[in-house]
Amino acid sequence: MGGVEDEEPASKRMKLASTEFRALSNGSSKDLMARPLPSEGDNGKVIGSRGVIKRDEFVRIIANALYSLGYKNSSARLEEESGIPLRSSSVNIFTQQILDGNWDESIKTLHKFGLSNENVVKSACFLILEQKYLELLEIDKVMEALKTLRTEIAPLSINIVRIHELSSFVMSPSRSGLIGEENSRAKSRTKLLGELQKLLPPSIMIPENRLEDLVEQALLLQRDSCVYHNASDQDMSLYMDHDCGKNKIPSQTFQVLQAHSDEVWFLQFSHNGKFLASSSSDLSAIIWEVNSNGKCSLKHKLSGHQKPISLISWSPDDNQLLTCGVEEVIRRWDVSTGKCLHVYEKAGFGMVSCGWFPDGKSILAGINDKSISMWDLDGKELDSWKGQRISKISDLEISDDGKNIISICRETAILLLDREIKIDRWIEEDQVITSFQLSKDNKFLLVNLLNQEIHLWSLVGEPNLVCKYTGHKRTRFVIRSCFGGLEEAFIASGSEDSRVYIWHRGSGELIEALTGHSGSVNCVSWNPTNPHMLASASDDHTVRIWGVKGLNVKSKNAYSNGIHYCNGGA
Repeated sequence: MGGVEDEEPASKRMKLASTEFRALSNGSSKDLMARPLPSEGDNGKVIGSRGVIKRDEFVRIIANALYSLGYKNSSARLEEESGIPLRSSSVNIFTQQILDGNWDESIKTLHKFGLSNENVVKSACFLILEQKYLELLEIDKVMEALKTLRTEIAPLSINIVRIHELSSFVMSPSRSGLIGEENSRAKSRTKLLGELQKLLPPSIMIPENRLEDLVEQALLLQRDSCVYHNASDQDMSLYMDHDCGKNKIPSQTFQVLQAHSDEVWFLQFSHNGKFLASSSSDLSAIIWEVNSNGKCSLKHKLSGHQKPISLISWSPDDNQLLTCGVEEVIRRWDVSTGKCLHVYEKAGFGMVSCGWFPDGKSILAGINDKSISMWDLDGKELDSWKGQRISKISDLEISDDGKNIISICRETAILLLDREIKIDRWIEEDQVITSFQLSKDNKFLLVNLLNQEIHLWSLVGEPNLVCKYTGHKRTRFVIRSCFGGLEEAFIASGSEDSRVYIWHRGSGELIEALTGHSGSVNCVSWNPTNPHMLASASDDHTVRIWGVKGLNVKSKNAYSNGIHYCNGGA
């Protein structure tokens, strides 16, 4: 409760307060609050066009907000003009008793509130007496403190664990800081008032920051109902209803990367969003650098594979990159120099997938003998998982804590392997699974199916299907999808009809189908640090960078207006 006194001249402040709040009490015809009341019988007790806002509650909440912001005089003037007190006289007395440390009197006042819930009364008494006990200990009045504990706190018969904890404080070698980090009685008593405020009914003590909470709820509700929301919450305004519009979705082609000489199968942004790696059936992978102006320039072209490169995986620190040839070998590259640091292979077998452990000191490799191997960076095998449950299909994910390995175990099932407790879970589908991706928070899995559907599964507890996305085309090739946008609020996918499809993650509504490619779009990747940057890889040998038209380039790492073609140079 309370705050610093506002520093505006008193006369100016009072004049403003009078102007701003007179409408609340007098019903100015020009003010929003002065719309005709729903019925004559309401007698001014409700306001608003729908008649659901109680005038006295509304005024009290505004007064409380002004008081909390430090505008005490304005709050008092509002109470005076409206005739609606912020708090009853008994609550004012109770508040002052708490701040003054008159514990016994405050408990008597508390009982005068006439609360029907005995548990609330006991809990409030417990908080007050606990503060009394701690302050007595702080000034070394140990016997009085023990008397309070035994004769006042213990008989309440609640929170026995806390009572035992309080009794242990008597033996503490230093009792000077028991009442809180602030080591200040005044601050601690204010904190106690805040706790009591949460406990007591709002009709007695309005919850702290209630107006702010209501406004935030309204803004968040508007945000969550906006299927195009892809901007910072700080961009939202109280002056108008929130509506992002499609212009916040990356739907403009701002760059075409043309350094590959054959179909581009896979691409992925680095975790920090500063690099993009793409791989192709031309046997090469390319590391692109995302420059400060938002354009991508070729940093390194990685050569050495003897077969097309199907997968890429960035190290946790983005300093290294794994590339996996189709049933060939895995290569580890240095991002800064473009040099190959190590080649991982298993005699007689080919690699089909790769991934990093969160510590960056070991990697996982899916092998076409239906096994998964864990190697250190020098290629020494540390662990392996073998058997019919591991499929040859080439997707592999590892949770951020390194405990769970996710792999396709049958054509229609995904294995969630817990390395520590050795308990397996499965995601069962009715259709053949072609690819999947794990969300950034490790709570969801995006699964692409043979029947042209994409399924979103929750991994919290037992796996359950959350949403389905349809509209894209898939008949022959492996098409990959991804999470993206602000807080991964969108799903993007490639498609064999040369388009990039974007859905709202929560509703499943298709909101964009981007045209520009002339061949099947095999893979998409959304920049994890820039919600307005999306990349797509296609059979037309190109990578397209999609952005938001007109966005500030420097502050948002976005793009200028025209399409820029990059053939490998900066």
